[in-house]
Amino acid sequence: MEFFFEVLIGGLLAGVMYSLVAIGFVLIYKASGVFNFAQGAMVLFAALTFVSLLERGVPFALAFLITLAAMVALALVIERAVLRPLVNRSPITLFMATLGLSYMIEGFAQALWGAQVHGLELGISDAPLEVGGLLLSQFDLFAAGTAAALVALLSVLFNKTRIGLSLRAVADDPLAALTVGIRLQRIWAVVWAVAGFVGLVAGLLWGARLGVQFSLSLVVLKALPVLIIGGFTSISGAIVGGLIVGAAEKLAEVYLGPFVGGGIENWFPYVLAMLFLLVRPAGLFGEHVIERV
Repeated sequence: MEFFFEVLIGGLLAGVMYSLVAIGFVLIYKASGVFNFAQGAMVLFAALTFVSLLERGVPFALAFLITLAAMVALALVIERAVLRPLVNRSPITLFMATLGLSYMIEGFAQALWGAQVHGLELGISDAPLEVGGLLLSQFDLFAAGTAAALVALLSVLFNKTRIGLSLRAVADDPLAALTVGIRLQRIWAVVWAVAGFVGLVAGLLWGARLGVQFSLSLVVLKALPVLIIGGFTSISGAIVGGLIVGAAEKLAEVYLGPFVGGGIENWFPYVLAMLFLLVRPAGLFGEHVIERV
């Protein structure tokens, strides 16, 4: 049982890392209905910018602030140059636009900082820590604490401020929000800026875990099962979905992997997501959409 709980808790903590990427998707999708496939490229751009500044002698705190400013600026440019001209276009058009945007951001990052692999050290040890007789990763505990703080900050922003109330109004009914004087462009700009900040946090943690390399943008693929299970419109759903995916893939690898030759961790979350699509397409916390013909 002790080994089982070590695997379970380790999976839950790893799932928090997936949730950090998924939250960026949820923010943009909830506000504008756009599935931003470029979120993975934004995570890569944030990590690559930060580590490149560190390697050039910029102090840690200053590098973080510069990277944050760059991410917010990038997000605002994307919103202004891509989202606004494509308002009221079909979902597939918006999806293809963000897919192309993903490759553009990756190419820009490569031209700006180069294509070599970088190691990123945040000063957080990954050595196991004994808690109640269980061995847990210190880095995973830090990532979980960071995610909890981020979710608390977003909850305050979206539930206790005027911008948050405006965002909720836009998410519920954009046309009604327009009629009461809410400026959609301003709300979209704020949401994309917040998504840029979330991408920075996710980029630093994933870059420290995997190294800063261009395959880092593929972490977006692991966020897809999280979104399908938790729902595309719920931040809490992104957290719960991440926990489910993280725990399920670790337990499946340990207890089912030996029967199928191993490697089950890489594809088991997608099997789980497919089952959710068959039984509950909106996810655990997603909004059901009924289209009338």
